[in-house]
Amino acid sequence: MEKQQRHQKVTARTEPFADKASTRIWEELASSDNPYIADSSRCHGYDLIDLMRGASYIDTFYLLFRGDMPSTDERQLLEKLMIGLINPGPRHPATRAAMNAGIGKTDPQHILPISLAIMGGEHLGAGEVEGAMRFMRRHRREDPVRLVEQLLKAQGEGQPEEGDWHIVPGFGSCFGGVDLMSSKLVTLLLELPGCGDIMKWGAQFSSALEKHNMGWLNVGVAAAVFADLGFHPRSGAGLFQLLSAPGLLAHGMEQANKPITAMPFISDKAYTIDYD
Repeated sequence: MEKQQRHQKVTARTEPFADKASTRIWEELASSDNPYIADSSRCHGYDLIDLMRGASYIDTFYLLFRGDMPSTDERQLLEKLMIGLINPGPRHPATRAAMNAGIGKTDPQHILPISLAIMGGEHLGAGEVEGAMRFMRRHRREDPVRLVEQLLKAQGEGQPEEGDWHIVPGFGSCFGGVDLMSSKLVTLLLELPGCGDIMKWGAQFSSALEKHNMGWLNVGVAAAVFADLGFHPRSGAGLFQLLSAPGLLAHGMEQANKPITAMPFISDKAYTIDYD
């Protein structure tokens, strides 16, 4: 017997709409000659030209999302993370998408959106960042070793025979083992004075996972830094995509100038058909 779907009763929308769009992020003062042209722009009260003269890109990036200037320690922490995540590398599916789009002679303006769509997925992508931020914020006062034991016990059958196991968002195995580059990135970040409690808790949690052949994933590292810097979890996915974008574009544009034969072509015998 088919399960019947329940639909909410349709009612008329009675709440009033706003007269105009509003934002606390950006203010544009119109030119006296043309109201459609901005004569000055302010980001959370800071004049854009003044920011160009006296602030760094990291300062302005942080200001845009957080509404205030970062401290010296916060600026350094964010900058090091941005360097660490600047390129997902050619093993990542999103980078491969950028490379395939580039060598396939996709219009250059479409290479980055194509690869970012892949980067938005759940597998080693931005779709896992918000969950990782919420997980660490929710459990950061618990004993990480005991929590690992509880999570493993709750899994019952244990690690799957095929594929990677992300036991919680931001942590798990990567191609069957511990992600070494993420571990090295965390080691450097932990040395910085801006490193916060969530990153430190995550390092203990990751350490408890290592004997089970799991640990930090780079999405978890990003989530910990974002959380320590006070970014909202809902912003985590987009921030991760932004920080990964330069490498995706660089790989795509590198391939755009090569002939299509520069990439391997999968032979017919490599394909399998499942008749089940």
